[in-house]
Amino acid sequence: MSILVCGSLAFDTIMGFEGRFAEQILPSQLHILNVSFLVPALRREYGGCAGNIAYGLRQLGSDAVPLATLGNDGQEYLARLEALGVDTRHVCTSADSYTAQAMIMTDRDNNQITAFHPGAMSQAHENAVPPRDDLKLAIISPDGRDAMLTHARQLHAAGVPFVFDPGQGLPMFNGDELLQFIELASWVTVNDYEGQMLCDRTGLSLDSLAERVRGLVVTLAEQGCDVWEEGQKTRVPGVAASAVVDPTGCGDAFRAALLHGLSQGWSLQRGAALGNRMGAAKIASRGGQNYVFSA
Repeated sequence: MSILVCGSLAFDTIMGFEGRFAEQILPSQLHILNVSFLVPALRREYGGCAGNIAYGLRQLGSDAVPLATLGNDGQEYLARLEALGVDTRHVCTSADSYTAQAMIMTDRDNNQITAFHPGAMSQAHENAVPPRDDLKLAIISPDGRDAMLTHARQLHAAGVPFVFDPGQGLPMFNGDELLQFIELASWVTVNDYEGQMLCDRTGLSLDSLAERVRGLVVTLAEQGCDVWEEGQKTRVPGVAASAVVDPTGCGDAFRAALLHGLSQGWSLQRGAALGNRMGAAKIASRGGQNYVFSA
């Protein structure tokens, strides 16, 4: 079984701020905000949700098929994916755009500020879900707004069950659009903040949302996650990280584990438990290079 990963491919510039954002921002002066952060630590990574999830799936031995769009500076990224054994036949290149770029700054309390340039991702909707018999599972992860809407409809029409995980893209959609995603999806995953926003915009409780899909997962950082499956809510305990090095990408590590579990026919709880392990390992690693599990 191959897993179609609909989402972004991006270059991540990750910066470490040794202080606290809260100590640099004056609440009474937010209307004229003008701040500068000294970032001694800086590195550039291959990122974007589709790339990160595909990486995690390959570490677990699953076949990943990204459906994404790179810019005219993306050949290095494409070569990296191919070297990892990722099927890149459905990664398109835009000749007149840069690859999406994320600039992520993390303070000493692991709070983050992100600036994102969509670049070629804005054209991702032009890259249609491919008609392949081996695609039995998919995910709609953060991507261009039109791409997320289009790919969800195409997957449903093709009869491919998929996870809807809007992540940081959730604010792009109103309540009716989010309900449409939920009606088309088989599973929904969000973090606790996104879960509250999802409830506010749809007017439904988490229990009510869970009744509309085969499973719902709400991640709770170090506390683990809540899983709704077959009408039952279960708390899946978190896994303590050996050290908190960098939280960037831990959500994508969780997504990869959950997809791997679903592709193996596991219960949602078992997949979420592996996701908690993967996320904790990512937090304790640099660039996600050392989370490998025999599931």
